[in-house]
Amino acid sequence: MKKTVLYTTLLSVFAGAVTVFGVILCISLSQNSGAADKSGWDMYLMLPKPASVIIAIVLLILDALCVFMAVTLTVSYVKSSKAVNDADKKSDKPRFCRLAEIDKNGPGRDDDAAFNDRVGLDEFCRGFRNFAASEMKLYYGEEVIRSFIAGLSCTHLIILEGISGTGKTSLPFAFGRYVGRGASVTPVQPSWKDRSDLLGYYNEFTDSYTETELLCDLYKANLTDDIYTVVLDEMNIARVEYYFAEFLSLLELPEGTSRRVRVTADSRQSDPDKFINGTLELPSNVWFVGTANNDDSTHAVSDKVYDRAFVIELNSRSEKFDAPETGRSRISATRLKDLFKTARTSYPVQQKTRAGIAELDDYLLRHVGLTFGNRVMRQAESFIPVYIACGGAENDAVDVLLRNKILYKMDSLNPVICRAECDGIIKTVERIFGEGELYRSVSYLKKFRSDAI
Repeated sequence: MKKTVLYTTLLSVFAGAVTVFGVILCISLSQNSGAADKSGWDMYLMLPKPASVIIAIVLLILDALCVFMAVTLTVSYVKSSKAVNDADKKSDKPRFCRLAEIDKNGPGRDDDAAFNDRVGLDEFCRGFRNFAASEMKLYYGEEVIRSFIAGLSCTHLIILEGISGTGKTSLPFAFGRYVGRGASVTPVQPSWKDRSDLLGYYNEFTDSYTETELLCDLYKANLTDDIYTVVLDEMNIARVEYYFAEFLSLLELPEGTSRRVRVTADSRQSDPDKFINGTLELPSNVWFVGTANNDDSTHAVSDKVYDRAFVIELNSRSEKFDAPETGRSRISATRLKDLFKTARTSYPVQQKTRAGIAELDDYLLRHVGLTFGNRVMRQAESFIPVYIACGGAENDAVDVLLRNKILYKMDSLNPVICRAECDGIIKTVERIFGEGELYRSVSYLKKFRSDAI
């Protein structure tokens, strides 16, 4: 734009000089045109009359061209100025209306009570179970509650599988209410393919961003220390590894690392305060809970997703029980992580259990090609101590972990091999951990027997 002003000025000056010189020539031609001796302006120019005429015509043409170019550049400058002004006005208009309101008014919450950071894990689990039963008429077994809380300690992605009507969606929803923040339920659609289906999209016609509940919750989570629960309802009705791919990668990064998810391709001055170059941090106080059904309308969840998640099966409804009236327990995310850390220190995995897991891992690898792997072992180091701190036994924790993280993969193996090896695996499990100790795993293995098929 500055160059346009410079060019316009230079052309205007040149056009003015050409005009002056052309006027001098015209005056020279109009005076004493028939006299033999030179007088007037011709006396100074000392040019023949034909030459003066030609030069005058050329100068007039140049003058007209300069004026035309100056006018064109002036019009271009005016249009550019208007475009810049429109762009400035556009950049001043916030395109994230809901996030702008959050910046202005704060995140808000369901429960304004102070954090209850004196509660322990065992008390926290019992309180959650009683709250779900007394306040929401939802009944879950102690094992489910312990597995859910212990699962939060080893990953930020929980998958609840099972038949319809067993309370898969209700469990994380009740948990969100119990910790005072509530849970956002995002129904997954079959057409979902990328992160825009989760976070929203930019509308060029309205110059605004369509913000989803998930985007708003992620933004609020950056402003508080509350526990945020995001429910991906029927997550496998679309391919999880497509629309959730970026989150899967970010959740693998260690906590404390800058885990930022891209929301927009550009940045504006009016964008929300927590945005940096169009990206928003994925905070560590957010846990994703997906519900999955296994029927003809859904996709199989890939091993890539299963390995990064903790799976809990809900295949039956628990019996009703009398629960005392229990209020909410608003615990901070920092306190919950401190409890997880304390549990790992107070209830470390026993060496006998480590050796047993290693022996079973070697047996499964040699006979059916299954292995615990480094990621599962890291999860075990956290899951087992926290499960114990929640009031469970170590062998129960190993049973849940073995059943839900390793043995489920046998469904995808050759059924002939599984049928041939199931009795040997059962004997090995009972020899290492004791008969009847890992009853969930043994019950699962028995379904591969020839008389059970």
